[in-house]
Parts: sequence; C-alpha cells; structure tokens
Amino acid sequence: MSKELKMLAIDLGASSGRGIVGKFDGSKITLEENHRFTNDPVNIGGALFWDTLKLFTEIKKAISNCVLSENKDIKSISIDTWGVDFGFLDEDGMLIGNPYNYRDPRLTQALMEEVFSVVPKEELYKVTGTQFLNFNSIYQLYSFKKSPYVLQNAKDVLFIPDLLKYFLTGVKQTEYTIASTSQLIDAKSRDWAWEIIEKLGFNKDLFGEIVLPGASAGKLAAHVREEVGSTDAQVIACASHDTASAVVAVPAKTEDFVYISSGTWSLMGKEIKEPITNDLSYGYNMTNEGGAERKIRFLKNIMGLWIEQESRRQWAREGEKISFDELSNMAMASKPLACFINPSDLVFQTPGNMPERIVEYCRKTGQYVPQTKGEIVRCIFDSLAMCYRMTCDGIDEITGSKAPFINIVGGGTKEVPLCRLTADACKRPVVTGPVEATALGNIAIQAIAAGEIKDVKQAREVIANSFELSYFEPHDADMWDDGYERFKKVISG
Repeated sequence: MSKELKMLAIDLGASSGRGIVGKFDGSKITLEENHRFTNDPVNIGGALFWDTLKLFTEIKKAISNCVLSENKDIKSISIDTWGVDFGFLDEDGMLIGNPYNYRDPRLTQALMEEVFSVVPKEELYKVTGTQFLNFNSIYQLYSFKKSPYVLQNAKDVLFIPDLLKYFLTGVKQTEYTIASTSQLIDAKSRDWAWEIIEKLGFNKDLFGEIVLPGASAGKLAAHVREEVGSTDAQVIACASHDTASAVVAVPAKTEDFVYISSGTWSLMGKEIKEPITNDLSYGYNMTNEGGAERKIRFLKNIMGLWIEQESRRQWAREGEKISFDELSNMAMASKPLACFINPSDLVFQTPGNMPERIVEYCRKTGQYVPQTKGEIVRCIFDSLAMCYRMTCDGIDEITGSKAPFINIVGGGTKEVPLCRLTADACKRPVVTGPVEATALGNIAIQAIAAGEIKDVKQAREVIANSFELSYFEPHDADMWDDGYERFKKVISG
C-alpha cells in the first residue's frame, strides 16, 4: 500500500460510545480514540428509551474531530452497536419517536407467549435458529400491535446502526449481522423469514433489502458535511452487531475455536459455516446469528459483567465508590464456589439493587448467603465461569468437536480473575485479548472493503500481530468439577 490507511470506527455500547481511528500500515493496526461519550437510557413514564439524537450528535462530533486533525484523510466510517433495538421511519423518512431500550419492562414472558400462540415456538426456532430472549426484535415489534398508531404510520424499520447510518447518508440499508439478532431472519437463506413475518401480521414493506458487511452507503449527506466539515470518507456497513465485529477480531490461529465476547453481556460460541437448528441446539437454546463472510455465529447470550456493574452502581448510590480492581481483589480473597446464581435469570436483567437480588436468590435456593461485597462479586464470577462451562460443553456436544482453547475478547478481558476462573471451570486454556475487539473488527471490515486486507483470516493474523495477548492454563479441576455439579442443581431449581 502506498500510504497509511485511516478509518473511523463508531463503537456504541449499551452504556458508552467511542470514536476510534484505526490506522493500517500494511502489517499492523493501531487504534486512537478521538471521542468518548456516555450512552444514557432515558426513563419516561416508566418506559425506557435510547437517546438516539444525542448519539447522532456525538457521532458527528467524532467525525468533526477527524476533519479538524491529522486524521482528516480517513477513507471510511462505520458504525457498530448492540443488537435487537430499532427505530421506525415515516413516509417522509422522519423518525417516529425514540427507539425503546431492550431492558424496557414491557418485554415480558407473557408477550413471548402471545407470539408463540401465533407461531409455535419449535417452528420459530427451526426457521430462525435464534435463542429465545424476551427482548428480541420480534417481540418488541409485536408489542406495537397493542398501540397500532406507530405501525400504521411506519414505512421502514431500521436497526440502530442502520438508523444512524441513514441519518449520516440518507441511504436505507439493513445489514445482515444486526438483522440476524431480530429472530426474524431465516438462518439458512440469510434473508427475512417472510412466512413468519406474514403470520405475525407485520407489513412486509417495513423490511428492507439485506446487505452484507462491507457494503457502501455512499458519502455523508450534504447537510451533514456542512456540520462536520469537508471529508470524502465513504460510510461502510461493517459487521454492525458489535459481537459480530468482535468475532472478526478474534486472533485465533485455527478455524476451530470457542470465543467469548466479554463485556456487559457475554456472548459465547463458535464460528460455523451453516446454521444448526436441530432438536439438540433447540434444547440448549443456542442462537445462529450472522457473521462476516456469511458465516454463522453459533452462540449463547449470557448475562455478563452487567451484574457486577449494576452491583457497583448500587454501592455507589449508597455512597460507597469502589473501583473494579478493588472489587476483584475482594472477590479473590473470598471463599471460592461458596454459592451460585443463574446469571441469565430474568431477576438480574433490569436495573436496580443487584446485591440484594443476589442475596435473596441464594437464600431462596438454600445456599450460603453472601455477606460481603467480596463474597457477592465472587459469587458473580464463579457463576459466570460455570455458565461458560455449561455453554462450552453444549457447543462441543452439538457440533461434535471439542475446541482446544477459548479466546476471550473485549472489555471483560480486563477482569483477569474471571478469565483465570474461566480456564479453571472449562478445563481448557484461555487466550485473552484484544480489549478493543469490537472496534478492531469494525476497522478490519473497512480495510477489507478498501481492498487492503484480503479477508477475515488475514485480518485475524494482522490483529494477532498488532496486540499483546495473555494466556491462562486451567487448575484445580477436581474442585471445579464438584462445584459444577452443585451449580447445575441450583439453576435447575
């Protein structure tokens, strides 16, 4: 390549967002954060929304920071976000209200059962291969049938990264990996599950043509360029679901690996070529989501470090500000495997007094009740590690292949104790890093679209060559085997 390739990744998480400039010199990628901002859900009348217009303003600020710096020659821009949430556009292309947050209390088991009364649960899984989660887009969309004004006036539905991309360019696209989180995609065809859409009474015209990662949406709209300054950067669809981007950045040396994209959520799975929607995967409630190069991310959504994060927020509300490092040290000084929770229990899904919920869960299940902050966090860590083991065993059984190691990427790699416990619980080596996996995957797809990196395989080689990785060997197998048996009894009720 004749000169350094510069690209801007907009990486939006459920609590914060960043603009990150990626620079590729032909052999290594470096990252430079140029803007950071909070992503604060807004509670109005008991309903939880995303402040989408604020997010758009912050994205424009990140682009403007490039234009006003040595990075004014960025070649492309791409946006990744969390999954499932979306916004509606009316016939004039204007946003109808703010998009709901997936933690909104209207999303209940009862709402799921209403959908199953129209499309039987088994049929829904056979077609979509999607894990049953109460906040999937299919249930959110169905909830609007109770307030038909929105659906009567909606012309398009766009997932959050596609919506923000539309705000930048005026081009409507539906990117494959983000659409695959909806439970409305046919896992085999990689297109909309039209029969299910029709059965549920959704207007088919709402759902646009699906594009693959790397597709261009063109340049910034004229009115956006007036705000941010002059740039010829193309807006590219990356693997727009943040986990899909993170998987692109897994620095695995072979094709057979299990990954954990670790952060607020833990997404644990294996990359496969074709979906698995048989009775065994249905029993394990595994999901088949889209990946780069039309691959399938065969995975399980596990409530991740959200539980620790919300516990820390509760202690802060009570006037005790404690760092994550302090909590980790307190946890590792506590007795191991003393008690467990099921991290995916709905009681832990919504904001609130998480330490109190953990204590109550342990009390109700007849276990040792944690007394200190360290014991509560140790309970969270041990329980997550056990969830990883259960998921890993399920993936091995379903795919018929035992991956020799686990790659953990994302912000959760900073929780070194949990990474070490994961190796112990799963009884296989764990490789951790990079931390900024999502942004790196975003950048990698842009570099592939620019023709400077050949494919995902080469991108992983470049990433492995660009960032330091850590390695953990398993220990104390007998102790974890005993704990695992107790954990299974606890979560089985």
